[in-house]
Amino acid sequence: MTTKSTFNWGLIGPGRIAQQFAQATQADFVGQLKAVASRDITRANQFAQQYKVEKVYDDYQALLADPELDAIYIATPHKFHYEQIKMCLQAKKSVVCEKPLTVNQVQAEELFELAKAQNVFLMEAMWTLFLPVYQIAKQWIQNGKIGELKLVQSSFGFNQPKSEQDRWLNRDLAGGVLLDMGVYNVTTSDWLINQSNSHPQNTQLEMPQKIQAMGTVGATLVDEFTVVNMQYQNNQFAQFNCNFDAKTENALWAYGTKGRIKIENMFWCSNSISFYPDNQDEATEIIKQPFAVNGFEYEIAEAEKCIQSGQLQSQVASHAQTRQQLKIMDKIREQLGVTYPFAGE
Repeated sequence: MTTKSTFNWGLIGPGRIAQQFAQATQADFVGQLKAVASRDITRANQFAQQYKVEKVYDDYQALLADPELDAIYIATPHKFHYEQIKMCLQAKKSVVCEKPLTVNQVQAEELFELAKAQNVFLMEAMWTLFLPVYQIAKQWIQNGKIGELKLVQSSFGFNQPKSEQDRWLNRDLAGGVLLDMGVYNVTTSDWLINQSNSHPQNTQLEMPQKIQAMGTVGATLVDEFTVVNMQYQNNQFAQFNCNFDAKTENALWAYGTKGRIKIENMFWCSNSISFYPDNQDEATEIIKQPFAVNGFEYEIAEAEKCIQSGQLQSQVASHAQTRQQLKIMDKIREQLGVTYPFAGE
């Protein structure tokens, strides 16, 4: 019988993503959501009532002063991540923050240095990397099941209703499809390629040598359709598109010299992975890994394990990994001409 963890979480930003986090804490191998904070006390109370959260705050500093809380989960819009993470780290509270960790690499570097100085854990909530199918994909690639990995392709697209009032299109909130959806394409592609090249003697991540981006920047000056090619050493490539305009396949393919892997639609939250031998149209191995709750529980468990053992970062979603993905996205936005003035760009 599994014993429920005594780990206590506080949450900033009781919105849609926060609901998934709250639901995931129902898993019997993670801790509980102890407190929620929002500047809108009515919203915080409604959230607390729905998910049986014991404490409610309308002041972030009061939340951070709560001695019962072991870590804070930040689930606010992208624009606010930098300041809120900084506030938590200064209060010596461990942090897991929704993706992207910050809107650019410069902001993230400052926070990584602060986390180190404060001796506090910090992790981007890139929950996809902790899902069981991604651990299987990593194992298959590193064991040579598909031979040498040559290409990772993915898509993340939906026909979204267009409203300039929506957060997705709001430049002042760091809107745009790349930071909202494309971050999954960037992270999974880069992570898989680097996993294929990892060995004990080389812990340095390999940055793409070439990045080519094109897309559509809309009336609100954020990207609405983005297409990217990336070339790594050893003739490895990643290709992806993300968009608000059209429903795409939304799967991820990893192609090797001896076969290919498919992480099924929707790849960022999939529980199904298939193996296709070279030159065969049908999968010979299909593995389904149902979630304990909704998938968020795996990143929660990882964060708790790291914090309880005194680690300052996860080796799965490491600071180096997050830094690299932000650097890649900075370069993509530079080519598209998308900037966020509030972040000093």
